[in-house]
Amino acid sequence: MDRSPALLLKAASDGDPEAWNQIVDDYSRLVWSVARGFRLTVTDAADVSQTTWLRLVENLDRIQNPDQLAGWLATTARREALRLIRKAQREVPDSEEAEENVSFFGDSEDDGDPEAALVAEQDRSDLWQAFSTLSERCRNLLRVVAVTPLESYAAVAEALGMRVGSIGPTRSRCLEQLKRALKALTTVPGTPGL
Repeated sequence: MDRSPALLLKAASDGDPEAWNQIVDDYSRLVWSVARGFRLTVTDAADVSQTTWLRLVENLDRIQNPDQLAGWLATTARREALRLIRKAQREVPDSEEAEENVSFFGDSEDDGDPEAALVAEQDRSDLWQAFSTLSERCRNLLRVVAVTPLESYAAVAEALGMRVGSIGPTRSRCLEQLKRALKALTTVPGTPGL
């Protein structure tokens, strides 16, 4: 099924399950990446994703610009993530909950080798620290591009409010900045860089 977002939304609101499945297939990674971009636990990110899809179901026939569905979903996921964070700040948990050992895409990593797990955790920590030094625009772009197929630059552009032609060059500059920040973190003073 190869239809525009407007046609898919219309068909989904008319009860076409194939259209709904196509929408979910096309945009689930975008919704997930926005939720995880707030550094939520896997469980909280899943709640944000599920609530985002629920909001879409509730508003299927009320979306004013259906061809900008990616942007609508990204904005809704951001709002839901912020709502969840605000709610969590008001609640005092009974016990500390350990965050699961999860990669960027939510895959569990447990190969039984404590040394490898420690190195992988340090690499992730260094990467997130370097990532946090980037501008918000770069962080958002890299999060969305990381989980969106390259042929879907139109969806990335729509979700981030960018021109399609600026995504590639901006992505390259952001990756170069990330590379420099990571190198600065991992280079020991007094030793030659790699």
